[in-house]
Amino acid sequence: MKRMIRPLSLWMLLAATLLAWQSAAARELPDFTALVDQAAPGVVNISTSRTVEGRSNPFESFGGQELPEIFRHFFGDRFPVPPGSSPSPGRPQERQSLGSGFVISDDGYVLTNAHVVEGADEILVRLNDRRELQAELIGADERTDVALLKVDAEDLPTLELGDSDTLRVGEWVAAIGSPFGFDHSVTAGIISAIDRTLPRDAYVPFIQTDVAINPGNSGGPLFNLDGEVIGINSQIFTRSGGFMGLSFAIPINVAMDVADQLREDGQVRRGWLGVMIQPVSRDLAESFGMDDTDGALVADLDPEGPARRDGLQAGDVILEVDGTAVDDANTLPRLIGRTSPGNEVELTLLRDGERLEQSVTVGDWPDMGERGSTGPQESRQVRLGVSVGELDATQREQLGIEGGVRVLEVDPAGAAAAAGIRQGDVLFSIDHRAVDSPRELMELVGELPTDRAVPVRLYRDGRSLFVALRLAND
Repeated sequence: MKRMIRPLSLWMLLAATLLAWQSAAARELPDFTALVDQAAPGVVNISTSRTVEGRSNPFESFGGQELPEIFRHFFGDRFPVPPGSSPSPGRPQERQSLGSGFVISDDGYVLTNAHVVEGADEILVRLNDRRELQAELIGADERTDVALLKVDAEDLPTLELGDSDTLRVGEWVAAIGSPFGFDHSVTAGIISAIDRTLPRDAYVPFIQTDVAINPGNSGGPLFNLDGEVIGINSQIFTRSGGFMGLSFAIPINVAMDVADQLREDGQVRRGWLGVMIQPVSRDLAESFGMDDTDGALVADLDPEGPARRDGLQAGDVILEVDGTAVDDANTLPRLIGRTSPGNEVELTLLRDGERLEQSVTVGDWPDMGERGSTGPQESRQVRLGVSVGELDATQREQLGIEGGVRVLEVDPAGAAAAAGIRQGDVLFSIDHRAVDSPRELMELVGELPTDRAVPVRLYRDGRSLFVALRLAND
């Protein structure tokens, strides 16, 4: 009997140690109950309705409801049609969609995603106390996917805003929203990465999380453990239409900068250089005599852009903007984008192995301000939603092509983006007519019909392809 005492005592000691460890581990996990109690009243449900032309495209709806908004975010209203079939006209139909948002001022200003309210004829905001209020769209910025709404109410519960510039990977975060219409659902996780760049979203340094975000969460707040909003849930990476552990939020500092401009002017102005850039690979760095791969390599310039006007050249590597390092090609659009048009920036360049300083007066985006109102050529460029540049003889020889213009920038909300045209494409022909210069392209675009799609021939990644372009009515 005495021999059994030691093993029994050892097992009891181990069990007690394990229980103590589990208790300590449990105490280290965050408790979100106080956060939810404090923040939930400031989170709202947003429902929209709009009337669309009836079409029989089977991909367009499920039981009279919108497709999950993640598909609308990527495809807009132009869903693919199965081979061998085509959309047919029908009666006008009312479409409804759901999203989330949150109150940022007690007099009724609400933040959400631009894609949540895109094209809406009516916007309803439902508060935590179940009141439903008609909302006015103050403004929306498609490039950052931020929209500002206003409801007629006073003394609304507001959320405290945090500082997204201080975030660290591994922090606990929580989201409150309306996934699939289930109001005030709470999910939690950690920050998986920061400063993520996604296709078509060069101006947003996204926060990546593993928080469960689903259709309906879009526009809702992302909180830190102090109950402060540090982001707006915007996108998910999915192959199923639902949560897969990759969620992306717009940093609140970016969103509030946009909201302030929308509130003041109803639109957002951002800086533009008129350059096409690419990353500096190790081989390119070696060929340029660089010690590292930092910087943004200027591959081409808009012939009428600020960069060419003020002396930048293809082959320049932009290393700094006003003393701030350009760590990679993704950093440059963000630094220039937050510079007000008309302001001067000091660029540190590497050219032919030598560092030099170059001042550039930042321009407005092509679809805004001066460039959008100087004459017919610019207005047609806005109509297509691209900036293009000429190809010289050397570039055409390197690519092994004749003719064409290079696409420098694409407006994510424009007709070109909807057709699948990308930055870096070489555009050969439009509606079976050859394009050899930016002026030719703009003249052709001005003559294009709006009642049918036209073929566009492109050169991309060593091969030619066609896309169908449909312009909206002016």
